[in-house]
Amino acid sequence: MEQTSSTSNLPENAYRELKPGEVYRPVMSPEYKFPEVTGWSVFWGLIMAVLFSAAAAYSGLKIGQVMEAAIPISILAVGLSAAFKRRKSLGQNVIIQSIGASSGVIVAGAIFTIPGLYILKLNVNFFHIFLASLLGGFLGILFLIPFRKYFVRDMHGKFPFPEATATTEILMTGETGGKQASVLIISGLLGGVYDFIITSVGFWTEAVTSRIIPFGETIAEKMKLVFKIDTLSMILGLGYIVGLKYATIICAGSFLSWFVFVPLLNELGNIIAGTGGTNFFASMSAEQIFRDYVRHIGIGGIAMAGIIGILKSSGIIGSAFTLAYKEIFHSKKSEEEIEHRTQKDLKITYNVFFILLTIIAIFIFLMAGVQLSVSNAIISLLTVTIIAFLFTTVAANAIAIVGTNPVSGMTLMTLILSSIILTKVGLTGPKGMTSALIIGGIVCTALSMAGGFITDLKVGYWLGSTPVKQQSWKFLGTFVSAATVGGVILLLNHTYGFGPNSSMAAPQASAMAAVIEPLMSAEAQVHWTLYLVGAVLAILLNALKISPLAFALGMYLPQELNTPLLVGGLVAYFIKSRSKDEGLNNARFQRGTLIASGFIAGGALFGVFGAIMKYVFGMYQWPDIFEYYDSGWLKTDGAMWLSLGMFILIIAYMTWDSMRGKPENNS
Repeated sequence: MEQTSSTSNLPENAYRELKPGEVYRPVMSPEYKFPEVTGWSVFWGLIMAVLFSAAAAYSGLKIGQVMEAAIPISILAVGLSAAFKRRKSLGQNVIIQSIGASSGVIVAGAIFTIPGLYILKLNVNFFHIFLASLLGGFLGILFLIPFRKYFVRDMHGKFPFPEATATTEILMTGETGGKQASVLIISGLLGGVYDFIITSVGFWTEAVTSRIIPFGETIAEKMKLVFKIDTLSMILGLGYIVGLKYATIICAGSFLSWFVFVPLLNELGNIIAGTGGTNFFASMSAEQIFRDYVRHIGIGGIAMAGIIGILKSSGIIGSAFTLAYKEIFHSKKSEEEIEHRTQKDLKITYNVFFILLTIIAIFIFLMAGVQLSVSNAIISLLTVTIIAFLFTTVAANAIAIVGTNPVSGMTLMTLILSSIILTKVGLTGPKGMTSALIIGGIVCTALSMAGGFITDLKVGYWLGSTPVKQQSWKFLGTFVSAATVGGVILLLNHTYGFGPNSSMAAPQASAMAAVIEPLMSAEAQVHWTLYLVGAVLAILLNALKISPLAFALGMYLPQELNTPLLVGGLVAYFIKSRSKDEGLNNARFQRGTLIASGFIAGGALFGVFGAIMKYVFGMYQWPDIFEYYDSGWLKTDGAMWLSLGMFILIIAYMTWDSMRGKPENNS
């Protein structure tokens, strides 16, 4: 059956909330079957998983930034389909993207914790890395599946899903072509080159701060008050898709951290110094105060937001358990089995069975691989299972709202909790640190996978893929990605080593290692009061009907990553409200969405290119033509002023081009 004319564009109600009685009809009609899982889609999906796992692992361990794989893989999938003139390729491209995107999320889970084993000089081998990544990835997939309908269908139009939006727009260009594709390609090239010049060439500074003016430098030094904004087009585009509502909430949290808590701590220090004491914060920068103290308030807020989310979705969780009970103990078919293919998930009986198998495998791994006693393995297993399950919805929520998964904060909380628990049962020293980092690695990968997989499933929902096919083949992508990451980490450790004094700094793992070592003692100091402050804030925000997770994310993430979201949200609001003609406003906004998606896609794709080039040049010890500039220039005010000017230009371009949208041609 040929795809209908609905493939020319996404349905009008794709990005908005549905009216009472209204139904969303995906691009590929639910009544018919389309090519999805084929030799072509599986082959290219696995190739992408291997390539992007290697590239993402290198960039993540080198500079601490894991490239988002879903978007560049989507671009390559569309390009391959066009090059080989494949018809009806939309469903197959979704599978390529879904299998291949396992790479980025598995890498993010692995590099945050596993290299810490090397840094602390603990025993580690390939199977530690591979199994922690594999089992964590499986757990993330299986825990998320029961929540698919809630996030992608029941909450349709209520979450912006920025990365899923960009990916969907890219995959649609493979079907539509024409002006929509040209808008995406032009903005992708422009945004990609712009971001590449910043991140790989370094013609101007990436982040602009208030220190570029004398008064800003003065208050930064005396009051620890700093304003920062990142000038990458990718984050600007992300803000456009996130929208003004969530961008404002996120920035409100960020401003509370940077403009209230950071200066407040410094002022309290001044008060203490005035009474004969010492201002401990006087010698610290605003960034250091945020990193060492205030950020922990955000972590507490994220944790409490997760608990609130669990309580709110208790009905969803309860219905999943009820459905599992009915399917296991009653032969009568459930409603799930008679729905259209676009609503078919992995059968709940299989899901429960695979969860049990994965839990058993983790238990065996903890006993045989980490060599824990039965009692310690049981305690570790309970820690992994409970934390991973509870934080799964937090990860999915975060991705749905802002496209950023606070996995490092949740992993830090996991390490703290597991270290305290293991210490209480007498598991300390090298074995205790190994156990805590392995537990952290499994949980981190599970949460990273849950956040990334919800993007795949939302893309599939918009386009009309079969969820059970996405879910089933995601396991294969996870297996291949975990094996690739294990090999790459071993290779990079053998070649460079990890840690602050190595060219492979592994910044997240270094931070986790620094946290874990003092925690594995009975006198461990934990910032419980700061976590409690964040938790109380989350409760108050929830009572005020403000998203506690979005606010806590703002408190936790660096300010420079939050402020451009607000700029993008303001651009989106401006474009959507300039005319009294609703049709014209929608056309302009839709064109802006394409441009924003292009910025995100271009930044991601050129980021991959830059990482590969740096890898090749480093491997052959060639002079790095991408860093021929004087790096001292980037620390000057001139570099920041130039960055600000270029950022204003890219905002102006985005606004001007979006305003060219017209209802009659949907461009």
